[in-house]
Amino acid sequence: MQNTITEIPFRGTPEQEAKLKEIIAAHKGQDGALMPVLQQAQDVYGYLPIEVQTMIADGLGVSLEQVYGVSTFYSWFNLEPKGEHLIRVCLGTACYVKGSADILAELEKQLNVNAGHTTPDGKFTLEATRCLGCCGLAPVFTIDDDVFGRLTPSDVKGILDKYRA
Repeated sequence: MQNTITEIPFRGTPEQEAKLKEIIAAHKGQDGALMPVLQQAQDVYGYLPIEVQTMIADGLGVSLEQVYGVSTFYSWFNLEPKGEHLIRVCLGTACYVKGSADILAELEKQLNVNAGHTTPDGKFTLEATRCLGCCGLAPVFTIDDDVFGRLTPSDVKGILDKYRA
């Protein structure tokens, strides 16, 4: 499986960088500026790659370690871009008891990516979640808005193939 550092290259545009510089300028010198700048930067880029974190640190005059610390502490910040398709595997009690950990392991194997990351081709993001509210269909995962239930690991490849096409 791939490591935890994204293999998807940063593709920021000059327009995005100009917008980020405007955001930083609007908050520079304010107490607590880092959080709103990170939130708005994620709105601009869709995630917070190290290149964006570095621009924020330089622009606000704070350390990159501080920016990275806040970016990784709060779960709503993403350090990788989201894939074309978002896969969420339920690891809530009902699903877990019925084998969702095996489903997740098979998805990681088929996609060659760990949960919490995006495939290098940008096609899929794989996430583990606590409850999808489909306990009667356990074990369950979703791809975008499509729900797949009563799964076994052998079901995974066929389901993924429909989204790979």
